[in-house]
Amino acid sequence: MNYINSPIDEIILNNQKYFVKRDDKLDCDFSGNKARKFYYFLNSDLKGIKKIISHGSNQSNAMYSLSVLCKLKNLKFDYYISHIPDFLKTNPSGNYKKALENGMNLIIGEVPTSFQENELFIAEGGALKEAKYGIEILANEIKIWAKEQNIEAKKLKIFLPSGTGTTALYLQHYLPFEVLTNSCVADDDYLTKQFFALEDKNHPTILKKDKKYHFGKLYKEFYLKHLELLKQTNIEFDLLYDSLGWIVFENYVKNCKQKDDWVFLYIHQGGLIGNETMIERYRYKFTNI
Repeated sequence: MNYINSPIDEIILNNQKYFVKRDDKLDCDFSGNKARKFYYFLNSDLKGIKKIISHGSNQSNAMYSLSVLCKLKNLKFDYYISHIPDFLKTNPSGNYKKALENGMNLIIGEVPTSFQENELFIAEGGALKEAKYGIEILANEIKIWAKEQNIEAKKLKIFLPSGTGTTALYLQHYLPFEVLTNSCVADDDYLTKQFFALEDKNHPTILKKDKKYHFGKLYKEFYLKHLELLKQTNIEFDLLYDSLGWIVFENYVKNCKQKDDWVFLYIHQGGLIGNETMIERYRYKFTNI
């Protein structure tokens, strides 16, 4: 099982060179930014803990990763959601299906406000201080790579799209390089509040989007970007976060002054199991693509 030291690939996208940190190539069952966020719990004995409790959406990457963690640790896993579509309930797929197979106990209802001593509550998306542990390891891998490549601290720009922003925040905490991100789940104000909930200063730079997007909604430009990335780089990226992330990042790089002087690193955060359901939805909606 490999949960650290993911490779870094060089790609050309629309005639621009980028490097991609391939956290999608960590262990197939525990990869991406969730493997980093939950690495602390993976390495802890969790003595006295019998159950992990969390909450979020019905196709959450964190939901699946926590189900894997609980399976590895032989713990019970309760996961709270506000609702579940009838179609998904009768036709399980993606992260939801995999989490159920790992023994997740799905509960439709309000998240409890108090917990037993033998229960561990993990906030939605892994937005918690323990995430520092695994993200520091990721930061150290990037620093080692940059040193091997003789990249000066002021010449490397690192980008990753954000949900709660936890990974971007702690990367900036541990890195001398500028960390860039964009909001995916909500607006930029939400992302800023998430930063301040964990750290008072040294926040990543939030790149603005050209238009407002609703999380989980299907956009033709997202699907086209996904297909373009696959064709030009031979790398599959996540449709929920990476398509928007690449649109925002490419626009930033295009307008970057003296961009030939910079090195651009994109963090691939996994989440590919969720593509199973997203691609079905896109193909159904955009039949002419």
